[in-house]
Amino acid sequence: MADKLASLLKSSKNTVFFGGAGVSTESGIPDFRSETGLYAARQNYGYPPEQLISRSIFKQNPLLFFRYYKESLIAKDAKPNAAHMALAQLESRGLLQTVITQNIDGLHQAAGSLNVLELHGSNWRQYCVDCGKKYNLEYILNEDNCKDNVIPICTVCDGIVRPDVVLYEEGLNDEIVSAAIMAISSADLLIVGGTSLVVHPAAGFLRCFNGNQLVLINKSETPADKNAQLIIRQSIGKVMTEVMEKI
Repeated sequence: MADKLASLLKSSKNTVFFGGAGVSTESGIPDFRSETGLYAARQNYGYPPEQLISRSIFKQNPLLFFRYYKESLIAKDAKPNAAHMALAQLESRGLLQTVITQNIDGLHQAAGSLNVLELHGSNWRQYCVDCGKKYNLEYILNEDNCKDNVIPICTVCDGIVRPDVVLYEEGLNDEIVSAAIMAISSADLLIVGGTSLVVHPAAGFLRCFNGNQLVLINKSETPADKNAQLIIRQSIGKVMTEVMEKI
């Protein structure tokens, strides 16, 4: 399998990687739907993650929103894993043109990837909802900057400082969406890794792929399996490590 993927990468003129939560689980960041994933939050908070990180909860109960967000969605000390490192190396060698990620952890950039499209934003960016002043992650984690030691407050206007991520009930950034669709539609090799392809609208972007080589690296089945030329049911870190040994 790794031999075949390495061969496809070497022959491709425009390769795009589209990744989900499974790319970061090997860095210790939980996904949503596995037994150890973020759905376990229902036991502690009484709500599923979709509600806890929704625009409604953010507006109506910011204390609950930030308690959950800070406890469950920030992995400040996580490090890039083998998959992140391999993708960055492929880009540096000119064998990968774009990384499109549904993750908000910034690990692709930490590994050295430059052309990264973050569909759902990034934990590392924060901004005031009223005046737009920008903050870093360290700011909101400092209890001295927070109301009730939890809700971060702007130093300029006393507005709430929120993460620059797409919450449930919010739309994706139009510019990022356009760039992602353009990248996918122009690719001749699309590698999809670590995603079950059930989260929309992002999962629907694959319909824009016009190339002839679709590769899926995921431990479970996906709705796109029937369209793939190569399916690998292994750890994405292991797969990408083996691929790099053959390039």
